[in-house]
Amino acid sequence: MANWLVERRLTGVSTRLRSLREELRVIDEQLAQLADEADDHRVRSLVAETPMAEVEYHDAQRHADAMAAHRRSVADSIEALERRQDELLDQLVR
Repeated sequence: MANWLVERRLTGVSTRLRSLREELRVIDEQLAQLADEADDHRVRSLVAETPMAEVEYHDAQRHADAMAAHRRSVADSIEALERRQDELLDQLVR
């Protein structure tokens, strides 16, 4: 593959990696907040022992679980792009 094409692909991968890393940073902040809220609702549901408190806890936990799944997806994408970046760098060196 021509060096200019490899360099162009590297630039694209680098841009996407930067974007995903920033997204991961934001997700981590949001996940921490959602996990705290879910924990607060869990304690409230234990103390209140009402069906509504239990529903609020499960809703909060569902949001935290969804954000955790999204975080895993973004982290997996970052790993895949890092592998691709390594492959492109190897091609460039050859």
